Amino acid sequence: MSIGFMGRFNHSVDAKGRVILPSKFREKLGEEFVMTLGLDGCLFVYPNEQWEILAEQLSNLPSTKEGREFQRYFYENAVSCEIDKQGRVLIPADLRSAAGLTKDIVFIGMNKRIEIWDKERKSQESKYSPQDINEVADRMAEYGVRF
Repeated sequence: MSIGFMGRFNHSVDAKGRVILPSKFREKLGEEFVMTLGLDGCLFVYPNEQWEILAEQLSNLPSTKEGREFQRYFYENAVSCEIDKQGRVLIPADLRSAAGLTKDIVFIGMNKRIEIWDKERKSQESKYSPQDINEVADRMAEYGVRF
């Protein structure tokens, strides 16, 4: 099993909406990948192989109103992206707006995907105290996560 995306990288979006992807992420993303609205106010970036896995899972949702709306949330905001010769990717204006991205952004490696956050928004996210994270870790053991 290979190690996925990990780490935190601070970057800036230029006036045209382009940002340099961290080199460690570029290597694993490949030449083309998918960007879409994520959860919690960020963008999700998937290598094509991971996007195909998610798309299969989404297509298996029930065709209830909730299932259809959840599918639309991801599909209607998804864009195929490429890295230019300078190692940059264009973040479409509608996705920048929806995620509240300004000039300073943060890339966070989340194993199978990358999250893109506005730096200010991410700093305002709730952060666990050492005691809180220990309690959360104890609950995560129920899901097979052990340290």
